[in-house]
Order: sequence, then structure tokens, then C-alpha cells
Amino acid sequence: MHSPLIWLRVVAATMALASCSMKLAAVADKTPDQVQATYVVTKDVPYGADKEQTMDVYRSADGAKRHAKNYTVVFLHGGGYYLSDKTREERYIQPYLKKGVTVVNLNYRLKRGIPVASEDLTLALNFLAAHRSTYPLNLERVVLTGFSAGAHIASLVAVTANDPTYPHPLVPGIHIAGVVNFSGPVGGLDVVEAVFMNHPVPVMKEIGLALFPETVGYAPKETTRQYEPLTYLDPRDPPFFIWHGGQDDQVPPVTFTGFVDQLQQNRQKNTVLYVPEGQHSPSASELEEAYRKIFLFLDEK
Repeated sequence: MHSPLIWLRVVAATMALASCSMKLAAVADKTPDQVQATYVVTKDVPYGADKEQTMDVYRSADGAKRHAKNYTVVFLHGGGYYLSDKTREERYIQPYLKKGVTVVNLNYRLKRGIPVASEDLTLALNFLAAHRSTYPLNLERVVLTGFSAGAHIASLVAVTANDPTYPHPLVPGIHIAGVVNFSGPVGGLDVVEAVFMNHPVPVMKEIGLALFPETVGYAPKETTRQYEPLTYLDPRDPPFFIWHGGQDDQVPPVTFTGFVDQLQQNRQKNTVLYVPEGQHSPSASELEEAYRKIFLFLDEK
């Protein structure tokens, strides 16, 4: 006959194993009240001197229970590096909050161009690493994600993390576990620039002119290539999940080709969700289906 102590050890080990193997896709969505009870939320945390360098931090009480799936998701909004705000695209973070995942919703400097906006993600991550006692997040399992311009920034920082030539390095202790890109440029920034520069809507042309403010007119190819994730992509980079629409009129599908071709060389690692009728911004139903697949993607990492 086994002693009660042995049985307790068996039960504890079984519970620990179940916790370690918990899959996000299998976790039931929380109700709004449960979401509120799960999180400690700190709004508008400054990570730099500029008033636009702020973030909202959603620390989850569920995080420690997730073990290998204890992700910190960092989301960046779109808007052509020119418009919008972290509060306007919360539909992209709600699925994570319903699963009890820790989330950082990031603002970055606008109307200063791609180089400045891209630097801000690195600054924010390095800030979090320097303030672990205040914001005890798991920076060993960071998922970078965003929509449009924000997805481009997330992708760029992810693929340059192992490149010693990139001028804005992450500090030690930060590990990018994956990238979720919704309609963010990964190549062909010159094509994207031309779309905006030739757009009949005045604000779109303003966005095009502001992508690389140090240049007059079109930026030279050697400049645009420095900020294309395709330039840095290699097999050591983190897993990618990419959503892009076949009817995208802002980031044309042709700009994804080279990057996607490389991702699809390892389909066990990467996931490409191409929606032939999809626009630049996914519809509600497209987004719901995307997140179903995103959680499966994360569960495999």
C-alpha cells in the first residue's frame, strides 16, 4: 500500500506535467470580468523622454502557470509610422487577454520616419529589461506582433536581434520566441513607398514622404534595404506567423514573395496565412480565424 505522502507526490507531479503541457488553443476564453480579475494593468508607462514613447503593460496572474507558454506579447499599432495610437487597435490584443497572456501595447514616435519608429521597439524592450523589478515580465519568451507599420517594426527587430551590424541591439536576457505579422512590410519598401507617394489621398502622400524624412523624394534602394526584414532573414531567426491579403492596396502581395518563399522552406517552423480576398486590414471573421491558427502556432513553439 502506498503511503499518503507518495500519493501526494504523484498528484503533484501529475498536476505539474499538466500545467507544463497546457496549450493556449485549449484554454477557454475568459469573460470580461475574468479578464479584469486576471490582470494588473499599468497604462502609459514612459520608456523614453518623448511623450509618444509610452506603453500599456498587462501583467497576467496566469503567466507563471504557463511555464513554457509563459509568453510576453508586445504589440505595435499600424498607421504608416504617421498616424494612430495603441488605444485604437486593441482588437489585436483582446484574444491574448482572453487567454490570460501577458501583453505590452506599445506606442512609438510618429512622423519621424521608419528608422526612428523602429528604434523605439528596441528601446522599449531594453527598458523592460532594465526595470524587471517593477515590471516582472518573462523576457525570455517574447512574441513580437503588430499590424501594418507595427508588424514591420516587430519583424525588423526580430530578424536583426542576431545581427551584430544592426545599430540598435537588444540587451542580454531578451529572447524573441516568435513573430506574428499582420500586413506588415517584409520586403519591397521601395514599392510600398511608391504606393503612398503616388496615392491620390493627400494624407497617404504625406505618409509616403515621411517614411524616410532624411531623403528628398524617393529613398535610395540602399536605404530602403536597410529596413527590410528580408535583408536580414536567416534560419536562426525566430518562427514567423504572417497574415497577408491578396487585395492589399497598401502593402502589395508582391512585396511578401521573397520573404514568404524563405519561410516556406521550413513549414514546421513558420506559418503563412495568405487570404486571396483579404484587404490590408483583416475583417472580424478573418481575424478570428487568424487567432485560432496563431494559438496553434504558438503552442508548437
